[in-house]
Amino acid sequence: MSAPAPGQITAPDWLTHSITAAHPAEAAGWLADLPALVAAQLTRLDLTLDRVLDPGGTLSLVAYVHRNDDLTPAALKVSLRTPATAHEPEALTTWAGRGAVLLLDAHRTPTSGVLLLERLHGEVPLRSLAEPKAMLEATSLLHRLWLPLPDPPGPALPEAALTLPETAPALPEATPLLTEARETATALTASATERFLLHGDFHHGNVLAADRAPWLAIAPRPLVGERAYDLARLALDRADTLVGSPGVPAAVRRRLHQLAEALDVDRDRLRGWTLVRAVDLALTALAANRRPEAELYLEFAGAL
Repeated sequence: MSAPAPGQITAPDWLTHSITAAHPAEAAGWLADLPALVAAQLTRLDLTLDRVLDPGGTLSLVAYVHRNDDLTPAALKVSLRTPATAHEPEALTTWAGRGAVLLLDAHRTPTSGVLLLERLHGEVPLRSLAEPKAMLEATSLLHRLWLPLPDPPGPALPEAALTLPETAPALPEATPLLTEARETATALTASATERFLLHGDFHHGNVLAADRAPWLAIAPRPLVGERAYDLARLALDRADTLVGSPGVPAAVRRRLHQLAEALDVDRDRLRGWTLVRAVDLALTALAANRRPEAELYLEFAGAL
């Protein structure tokens, strides 16, 4: 097989597998069109491709590029357009670099979203820090991202949160937790009073070292809703170390208490959303045939 021509891309295997598992109907066509789309955007923006990041994102190809006029480094992100990714440019525009990667250009096609972003240090995620320091940095950053706006970009939280299926396929032992998660999500969305712009997928892997600031958030899946929903995803970070520690229920309660106190979030609502998001992550992992990961999140949910 001949090598790709300069500027031509090949989708990483991780992206191919993850996008096929998540969106089987759209994956083949989108992946087939991806090289031509990237080439067209390199021309439109007068960029030179440096390299494609591997693995990159689960729904996005990410490439390091530089501007031809002044050699400024940047990152080109091309995503399959889904409800989860559709409002990323609006959220980044709202933040305008405050706590998040800076958006330099945005372009949409019927099936894709194309973002030109400032280049961060992709090899240095917040996960590279020890957990106590990482959590301290993460909570500080979340506090900056949460904006109380009347009509921020993104779908309303009930629309995003109440998507849990009735049953867990191939994992019948999860059914009691799934039932509880559905009931909890319904109760929490019915009683929510906050309307904040949320990141939607905030965890240590989605925070990178930067030159402009110590740490900046990337890859939002923006939502409108209460802060406890966003904080719940952070509570689930490094679940393997927490589940592997002695006294798991006590360790989980301690983490929730510390996070809720650090950001002045109601602890009971944080517990509820953490249950919902743990079950959701378990089902997502199961759909992608990652059963050990699914079982990990279900064990975390059970500890709640």
